[in-house]
Amino acid sequence: MNLLQIQQAANDLGAAATAEAVAQPTEFKLSILELATKGGWIMILLAVLSIIAVYIFIERFITVSRATKYDNGFMERIREYMKDGKLDSAKALCRGNSTPISRMIEKGLSRIGRPLGDINSAIENVGNLEVAKLERGVSILAMIASAAPMIGFLGTVTGMIRAFYNMSMAGNNIDIELLSSGIYEAMVTTVGGLIVGIVAYFFHAIISNKIQKVVNLLEGKATEFMDVLNEPA
Repeated sequence: MNLLQIQQAANDLGAAATAEAVAQPTEFKLSILELATKGGWIMILLAVLSIIAVYIFIERFITVSRATKYDNGFMERIREYMKDGKLDSAKALCRGNSTPISRMIEKGLSRIGRPLGDINSAIENVGNLEVAKLERGVSILAMIASAAPMIGFLGTVTGMIRAFYNMSMAGNNIDIELLSSGIYEAMVTTVGGLIVGIVAYFFHAIISNKIQKVVNLLEGKATEFMDVLNEPA
């Protein structure tokens, strides 16, 4: 009798252990790098685009930030030099600053003596050239923001094609592991493309906003310079 009770207790413990094992399945963790590698060659292309976007953003951010730096007393000193007839000193001050504003004003100073329309046109041309320099590479950010999601969707299509191809080749022996590689590629590339596209979009918006501030600053200082020329002697 005691032997039967011991055997029954052992069976109960075994059943409880089995139930606990079923209730608590083994947890598998997948790192971001491992997940990205399942996206196939599309993820390599997206990684290259993301590196290009980060490089352009950092380089343009530093360049445009330098262009926005402005000495508040610059135009006042230019005004004083012009009133005193010291054009050479005004030009030297412009060369010493080396900013888009100083180069624009220097061009205007070099045209003094010509009609005001010619001076204004010269200043506007220099301003447009300075803005074009600041915008160099920004269009690539816009292209990446548009192209990355489409490249991700391309990976979605190729991944689903691979999944259905594997299904057709398996016949009646369809296994979830056989389809997983294609499904992983489809889902991971979609997410990767959207992430790269969204980040590039924000990069483009930030740089464009900073460039617009420089444009407004150039326009304001050009108007201020022309007002100085129009002041009575």
